[in-house]
Amino acid sequence: MPSATKTATAASRVLIDSDVLIWLTRGNTNALAMVQNTPDWVISAVSYMELAQGCRNKTELKAIQKAFKSSDDEALPDILPITQTISNLACSLVEKYALSHSVHLADALIAATAMTHSLTLLTANNKHFSVIDDLRILIFNP
Repeated sequence: MPSATKTATAASRVLIDSDVLIWLTRGNTNALAMVQNTPDWVISAVSYMELAQGCRNKTELKAIQKAFKSSDDEALPDILPITQTISNLACSLVEKYALSHSVHLADALIAATAMTHSLTLLTANNKHFSVIDDLRILIFNP
């Protein structure tokens, strides 16, 4: 159900979903191109935690920490924290969409982060996010 609120412009600030970052860590060239061509992007604390949780060893974890926690490089994205506003909105999204469309905790928090900060969500997971009213989505195709 595409709508005007579900499309992104090139100038939009972007919140990158965990799935796109996972594709990037796996060496997907489409993900690399998308990230490189999206100069103003950030991630949710939820996405950072999902990446850290998915690490298979300390070397991978250190690489994630270095990529997202270093304060020496201003080009690195911000990690947006879960605030009270985001938490409240995520609760509402779960109440509204969990039973009907299987929107779960992490996706609700990521969507609420994008909506709270007026960001476009870059995701390959259109199924979980397309039902959410007022969420701007940019679909990534791996």
